[in-house]
Amino acid sequence: MKRFGIIGLGTIAKGHADAIESLPDCQFVAGYHNNLNKAETFCSSYSHAKAYNNLDEFLNNASLDIVTIATPSGYHLEYAIKAIEAKKHIIIEKPLEITTERCNLIIKKAKENGVIAAGIFQSRFFEAPKLVKSAIDKGKFGILSICDAQVKWFRSQEYYDSAGWRGTWALDGGGALMNQSIHAIDLLLWLCGPVDEVTAYTALRSHTGIEVEDTATAILKFRNGALGVIEGTTSSYPGFLKKIDICGSKGSASIEEENLVKYQFVDETEEDKMDFERLKNVGTSEGVASDPGLISYKSHAMVFEDVVKAIDEGREPLINATEAKKPVELIEAIYLSAKEKRPVKLPL
Repeated sequence: MKRFGIIGLGTIAKGHADAIESLPDCQFVAGYHNNLNKAETFCSSYSHAKAYNNLDEFLNNASLDIVTIATPSGYHLEYAIKAIEAKKHIIIEKPLEITTERCNLIIKKAKENGVIAAGIFQSRFFEAPKLVKSAIDKGKFGILSICDAQVKWFRSQEYYDSAGWRGTWALDGGGALMNQSIHAIDLLLWLCGPVDEVTAYTALRSHTGIEVEDTATAILKFRNGALGVIEGTTSSYPGFLKKIDICGSKGSASIEEENLVKYQFVDETEEDKMDFERLKNVGTSEGVASDPGLISYKSHAMVFEDVVKAIDEGREPLINATEAKKPVELIEAIYLSAKEKRPVKLPL
């Protein structure tokens, strides 16, 4: 039995708790919030969960194996370090932290204490991206030419107004890229490899009272020679599905959320055709393009299950903290390029 605790009991934490409870031999047993009433209200929905508003008491719970962190992004480091020092494995909601430097501190501390630190990028577990990843690794696409990510979503002004940390550099770490587009950016890096150079523009187009961008574009030069574009916005009503396009000299693929909408090769096989038919209509998460409350806990469950197996098998999880740092580093480079109006080379 793996017993989980959750730090930060806001909206996303419910997805964490439901994901934990959906897994065999896993239980949500402890929830921490500095407001005891909020902690008790949240935990009352789960039969095994005890509410805490004292962090030391929460972390001293000897039955806790894994702690998930679901606070505003700029608090991730503070809580991660304390959980790691208490010898708990940790899973941190995206982004891992809001700067590469802060991500590195989490990675270093976890290694020193012999615990696993993992991030949450659940899109890697969908069947369509896994199929495309396998095909790229086998060389089926030939020479990669253009690799793009598009996240044209909508978030209302009320969304930003509903929590004081949203849209701030200190606690959100950025806007449409760091908060919403980061899942697509992670997929793009996972599929196509590291980026050598980026040129970018950001803008605040339709929202008020926030410090960060609601619209951004970036031109990428990948280490493998491919070029690409990232487009991210929360000013696109009513919102489109998150999209990844991979184009090569021998084939191309297009993924919209969980769906494979293009998968074709020069040397196409019957298996390729069957894979396309199998994954072209597996269901979508269209609602999240305009309403983050519609995110399903089931995708989080896949991440948590992999971490549990990694602990039992003595291996790193698929999305360890080093992997989870990569999209943060690229987004930082995009912000720097936009701010200084110049190309930026990676690593920073």
